[in-house]
Amino acid sequence: MDIKIRSSDPAVIALCPVAEQEGIATVFDRYEMQQPQCGFGTLGLCCRICWKGPCRVDPFGDGPQAGICGAGKDTIVARNLIRMMAAGAAAHSEHGRHIALAMQRVGKGELPDYHIRDEEKLKSIAGRLDIAVADRTITDIAYDVATKTLEDYQNQDSKVPCHWISASLPAKRLSLLGKLGVLPHNIDATVAQIMSRTHIGCDADPENLVLGGMRGALADFNGMALATELSDAMFGTPKPVVTQANIGVIKKQAVNIAVNGHNPLLSEVICDIASEMNSIARDAGASEGINIVGICCTGNEVMMRHGIPLATNYLSQEMAIFTGALDAMVVDVQCIMPSLPQISECYHTEFITTMDENKMPGARHVSFHEDKARETARKIVQYAIDAYGRRDAKRINIPDIKQTAIVGFSSEAVMAALATLNAADPLAPLVENIVNGNILGVALFAGCNSTRAIQDENFQVIAKILARNNVLLLATGCGAGAFAKHGLMNQQATEAWAGDSLKAVLTAIGVSAGLEGPLPLILHMGSCVDNSRAVQLATALADRLNVDLSDLPLVASAPEAMSEKAIAIASWSVAIGLPTHLGIVPQVTGSAVVTDLITEGAKDLFGGYFLVESDPALAAEKLVAVIREKRHALGI
Repeated sequence: MDIKIRSSDPAVIALCPVAEQEGIATVFDRYEMQQPQCGFGTLGLCCRICWKGPCRVDPFGDGPQAGICGAGKDTIVARNLIRMMAAGAAAHSEHGRHIALAMQRVGKGELPDYHIRDEEKLKSIAGRLDIAVADRTITDIAYDVATKTLEDYQNQDSKVPCHWISASLPAKRLSLLGKLGVLPHNIDATVAQIMSRTHIGCDADPENLVLGGMRGALADFNGMALATELSDAMFGTPKPVVTQANIGVIKKQAVNIAVNGHNPLLSEVICDIASEMNSIARDAGASEGINIVGICCTGNEVMMRHGIPLATNYLSQEMAIFTGALDAMVVDVQCIMPSLPQISECYHTEFITTMDENKMPGARHVSFHEDKARETARKIVQYAIDAYGRRDAKRINIPDIKQTAIVGFSSEAVMAALATLNAADPLAPLVENIVNGNILGVALFAGCNSTRAIQDENFQVIAKILARNNVLLLATGCGAGAFAKHGLMNQQATEAWAGDSLKAVLTAIGVSAGLEGPLPLILHMGSCVDNSRAVQLATALADRLNVDLSDLPLVASAPEAMSEKAIAIASWSVAIGLPTHLGIVPQVTGSAVVTDLITEGAKDLFGGYFLVESDPALAAEKLVAVIREKRHALGI
């Protein structure tokens, strides 16, 4: 296999031959082994929800046109699609529930290893949720914020929308979503309803199914918003910090610990404990002490808040082990490849699972509970130090590939930077530069990596074209990781790729904010759960202009979407009114009805819609055209 046709990451290209020499299959090998993939499944035409099947519908009309129960292609595709939305909503909202429950216990004084690090953020959240803050202790406020947040999982009145979605979107958008009947009242109930209505013999109307899925996607947004905001209050709201990204951040003379997954509750404590145990690591022979590196969105979390370097993103997470210098990979939840324990067994690397609901065969499991967070973290770090002593020096191969990245652009950090230009009205510089055309529009990049695209390539191609057209770029999740690894989140990238007027704006803001140069080409806004940060900025802009989100020259792009979470994110992006690009053809094309519903039909209902284009250059051109169309409608 020529790895260059599967990944654009030079670290991956350097390390895949190591895996081949060792006789160990990687994600790219396993993708090749699956070829040709099932054509029915690719079109969304497989149904496995009962044991009469599995059934499949022939897209060419020569074979069966319905499953055994009579479900046709439109029903099958719609059910499959919205079940993905439900799973994505469940994943993000479970993350949020975990954070909310921990904050509630902090409020009760039950978790001495945690405290509220950003008290002003907590008070701001309380204001949004109509919780009093005057003359009250921080712990009491934290308890009430967490308790009211948890009502979004418990409210049984279907006429009362979830608190967080009501506090996060413009009034015009909430009114539209209410009229369409897609505002969730309870995250758990919304997910359960999707699973119920897609059981055999239930909802078979594709339009009704898709609208139910959109409600589930908006429940996903609700879960993401609360997870991000509560995490900021608990662990600190990110501010710009300079760090590095790609596999070269692993150090030969250090005990290297990778934190991987999505939930910051453990990784935050591991960062603290590692600094306390540096002397123990040095006594074990690691002259540079302990080096924490990030993978996937847990990596994004600690990178944003602490400047921890990012080793890699989703698709190349196996590569960290092939360096021969990774002493432990510590995982929590989501997007963790089950191949990792088996590959770790081929090296000295400790692969450690920590969540009782997420175990993997071959892993060491260290059960994590918040009331023993520091104790658990200390045990994990010691396992890594012990593993360092079992290294085989002959197998160490760390490609010297890394890039500088400026990260940490929370919505508060962006507003603070704008405030250096206009303290009385921070949004004014952004509004002025959009109106006068210095900034053509704004694009949010999100989503994963997929073996159905050259890793990271679509992100880079689209971003560079949009930047040349003076589009302001934001990114989260593994998309942000792709940009960081490839050197597109630093000032040099702004100089190289930004159009003249965008470069002038980024330079003016950067210099005013004290960066001694422009802002980076792409603003890193956090992990995949942090997409609500961009919506928070967009909502402020829409309110300022007295328009709906669908009126703004704002687009979203998921160039390498892969997971159920990405499907949920893209779907709520459409529901709040954003034209949303997908670079991987979704598994819906077996149904013309569903395909039309999520494109033209969605545009009529929501103002947002899916724009599917696998050619990144063409996708960029289409996104620029959409932004120009939005500007024209606004008369700017």
